[in-house]
Amino acid sequence: MSTKAIERKQVLVEELTQKMTEARSFVVLDYLGLTVDQVTKLRVQLLENGCEMHVIKNNISRRAAEAAGFGEMVEHFVGPNALAFSHEDSVSAAKVVYDFSKDHKKLELKVGVVDGEFMNNEKIQTIATIPSRETLLTMFAGGILQPIREVAIALHLHVENLESNA
Repeated sequence: MSTKAIERKQVLVEELTQKMTEARSFVVLDYLGLTVDQVTKLRVQLLENGCEMHVIKNNISRRAAEAAGFGEMVEHFVGPNALAFSHEDSVSAAKVVYDFSKDHKKLELKVGVVDGEFMNNEKIQTIATIPSRETLLTMFAGGILQPIREVAIALHLHVENLESNA
């Protein structure tokens, strides 16, 4: 192999290592059996959710994963794999791929890293079922407002009761 090719691969490994360490999360997915149109739809959905997907050679992915400190992932870089990176939200990439795989059975969510922690298939699928950040914030706000609403109703009824007794 020429020195130029080796240097080019080293640069690719360094870039991927940096991308792995800077991303909030990333998942490894097996896309074997999907059509080009289906992969394009998946990429669009990922982009709409602040994520990106790259198909990268397994050797480069293995070396980058080891360099980034995710040696547990190395054994999962077999066959046609892609990496989906999430930069805004810790669960976006896993969630989009998981939801897409419900309609496209040939897509498989393998493993991932969420907030620097390696997650096997079972854990990453659990993470993928967590509601989005916006949904969680809405649920949280609703949970806070409910007791306040009940206190306001109780006070209003108490005032009405005082007025009727006076």
